[in-house]
Amino acid sequence: MSILIDEPIWPAHDTVWAHLVSDASYDELHEFASRAGIPRRAFDHDHYDVPAARHAELVALGATAVGGKELALRLEASGLRVSQRRKRGLA
Repeated sequence: MSILIDEPIWPAHDTVWAHLVSDASYDELHEFASRAGIPRRAFDHDHYDVPAARHAELVALGATAVGGKELALRLEASGLRVSQRRKRGLA
């Protein structure tokens, strides 16, 4: 399994958030998220946004904790990263 989670450092809605990704496939990511009870609405093009309160739980379920830079590099190398430009519909 290649599920990765970075540190929860992204502030919004009175908490901080982490990114949950797969460096193998979106199917793997969606299946992990479903098993963890993460709603599909938390999916943002190439990752799930998850609150800090769930970080340890997701690691216990099998996600690998990595730094933000490593997460970004591995997502990019996998070919699954969706650029900001594509997210905005510009590419």
